[in-house]
Amino acid sequence: MKTTGSVQEKNGRFYFVVNLYDANGKRKIKWISTGLTVRGNKRKAESMLREVLLHYDETGELPTGRGGAYEKVDAKTAKPLPQHLQPVSKSEMLFLDYLNEWVQVHKASIQPATFISYNRMITGRITQYFEPLGLKLCEVTPQVLDEFQEKILLEGYTTNTVIHYHAIFGKAFKDAVRKDYLETNPMLKVDRPKKNSFRPNFYSKDEVQQLLEVSQDDPLHLCILITAYYGLRRSEVLGLKWSSIDFERKSITINHKVTEQLVNGKYVPVVSDVMKNKTSCRTLPLIPAVEEELLKQKEKQQLYRKLFKKSYSTEYLDFVCTDQEGKLIRPNFVTEHFDWLLTKYGLKHIRFHDLRHSCASLMVMNGVSMKQVQEWLGHSTFSTTADIYAHLDYKSKQGSAGVIANLLGESKLPK
Repeated sequence: MKTTGSVQEKNGRFYFVVNLYDANGKRKIKWISTGLTVRGNKRKAESMLREVLLHYDETGELPTGRGGAYEKVDAKTAKPLPQHLQPVSKSEMLFLDYLNEWVQVHKASIQPATFISYNRMITGRITQYFEPLGLKLCEVTPQVLDEFQEKILLEGYTTNTVIHYHAIFGKAFKDAVRKDYLETNPMLKVDRPKKNSFRPNFYSKDEVQQLLEVSQDDPLHLCILITAYYGLRRSEVLGLKWSSIDFERKSITINHKVTEQLVNGKYVPVVSDVMKNKTSCRTLPLIPAVEEELLKQKEKQQLYRKLFKKSYSTEYLDFVCTDQEGKLIRPNFVTEHFDWLLTKYGLKHIRFHDLRHSCASLMVMNGVSMKQVQEWLGHSTFSTTADIYAHLDYKSKQGSAGVIANLLGESKLPK
């Protein structure tokens, strides 16, 4: 039988905990110092453990933890495992410990922005509520989860936000059942709040034009202009590359994005070519007004590169939206600076994302079909576009009214 073990943390350092068995099959535990600090060394410690276990199976020797020396070890010399580290059933682990483990396990399989959102909710309001309760995974009932939802609704959280919490719990408990940590999923008995119908907040044509005028000398001007014309998501406009713009064929392709990820306590920009959905990758005509500003940006980047010389970042030369030092513009900077800009000029406050809604709304209100708007925005389904913008499509309703009126013999419709 192969020897097993694990890596454990103790006093800020990693230790190997090796499972040994005596002649009667009774397990004993051997603790061995790795000499590694916890910060940034987990993968290295796990790799070392595999080598240690393989070496023990072949030679019966384990490291002493002192200067790389090895010694023969049998079960009688092994150190007992401390009580607080005795293995427990997953269902007996604290609910918060399970959630934190669950989100880390899924980190590699979900979008960075999704991970950040999940992690914020778990370490934020979920921890604030459940930590004082000290509930184990197996002790979380539908009633407890219902009470959490009711509590945050009373605190002023929107129904749509509560739905996000409901989704996290649903996925986490579904995995717990799938892995046999629990027999039943308590979320199956927790009602999902009804989603509020979304009515986008948007600028009129005059308001968009005023914004473009006052922002001309602002570092965010190009991002604002491109988003107003193309309705791009924040991540898409920041991910726009020169290699995706064909000035000869007059086209612009959306196929990269920039999000943010928490690294060592600091949010840093992350480039990805994995878009939100398949239809997010799209090629659109290059609008003359946008082309003019893009060419100006190209000249600015060349000028800044000469001015800053070696200080200019060469890592993002293919990106359109960079700062004076050639670095990517951070998504959070866009959000924060946009809000500051509106305040500075006394403009109506909207989110940066509402420029996307403004673009789509102006299109719909001026006769562009819902299908064309769907393709322009890169929505995955027609229903997504229709659910958000159908109430604005009055021109098509007038056309429909005219058709039925003519069919039924009406000579005129009241204006």
